[in-house]
Amino acid sequence: MNVESGIQSDYAAYDYDDVQARRRRRIVIGIAVAVLIGVIAATMMFFGGKKPAPAAPAAPGVTVIVPGSASVDATVSATGSLFAKREMPVGVAGEGGMVQSVLVEPGSWVGAGQTLAVIERSVQTEQANSLAASVRVARADAQLAQAELDRAKALVARGFISKADIDRRTATRDAAAARVAVAQAQYGQQRATIGRLIIRSPAAGLVLTRAVEPGQVVGPGNGALFRVAKGGEMELRAQLAEQDIARIRVGNGAEVTPIGSKRAFNGTVWQISPVIDPQTRQGVARVQLAYDPALRPGGFASVVIKSGTTQAPMLPESAVLNDEKSAYVYVVGPDNKVVRRDVKVGDVSDAGVVILSGIQGNEKIVLSAGAFLNPGDKVTPQLSAAPTR
Repeated sequence: MNVESGIQSDYAAYDYDDVQARRRRRIVIGIAVAVLIGVIAATMMFFGGKKPAPAAPAAPGVTVIVPGSASVDATVSATGSLFAKREMPVGVAGEGGMVQSVLVEPGSWVGAGQTLAVIERSVQTEQANSLAASVRVARADAQLAQAELDRAKALVARGFISKADIDRRTATRDAAAARVAVAQAQYGQQRATIGRLIIRSPAAGLVLTRAVEPGQVVGPGNGALFRVAKGGEMELRAQLAEQDIARIRVGNGAEVTPIGSKRAFNGTVWQISPVIDPQTRQGVARVQLAYDPALRPGGFASVVIKSGTTQAPMLPESAVLNDEKSAYVYVVGPDNKVVRRDVKVGDVSDAGVVILSGIQGNEKIVLSAGAFLNPGDKVTPQLSAAPTR
């Protein structure tokens, strides 16, 4: 009994120690878990539960140019119609009649006074012959009156004729001389009438139109039968905006290109309209041109008028944008953000676009990506080696 009691006592002691050990392990594990939870809670409190911010996307790269300022030809472009510089309408100057013959065609060159057409004049010719006979009769009467006066003067000294007879014979001689003058005037008038039945060109030039045929009865009411361009000179009447017409002067050179032709003709501004149309706000510049068969009055043409030289930036067309407000470009600022800059566009040619105002030429201008940008966008500028023109 004593032995068994001792064994039981040892076994009870062993169970007790084992229980105590397990209890201590649980306490240690609990403390470790509590510490871990505390660390996690502290970390979350420290960072405030915020997620890390994503990395900012890189700014897109754009090609920019610095155009500078250069001496460029200042020009004004416009359109207009071709006309004869001095168009002379030629019609019937007298009473008219039936056209007997027409001697020229459109496109013919004529001299000053050259006959263009002849009106039938047989009746007027017979009247002229009658008046010529009247002149001869009047001259014969005047000669007779003069002879009688001379004989009377020879007899007056002998007393056969009184001085009163001399006065009467002198008056008769003077009246006969006056009748000669009247007859000559009537004959000259008839000859002038016949001369007006010949239609002549008032000056040398080019016949533009013909509106008469043989057999046609014409008179002053028919209007112009021919139109003649004096000297064959042509002109372009260019319609210019008010601000453009102020930039040109008489004597400026110009190049005129008829529609449908690739050939340009050199001309000179010879007249500028002194008034502006209040409805269209446009004026007319008249460009003188030498004759050429390709320049046809009534045709449409474009013109580039040279108005001198100016210092201005020039940009490629891809750099200049347009909207309903105005033309504009995008300028890259010091902070690499694009800024819209409204500009005034001048001449546009194959070389580029002349910028009259809005930029100085030392700015960084976006070359070709402007359509994909908005004001305030940040970019990475890449300077172009040379402007593309």
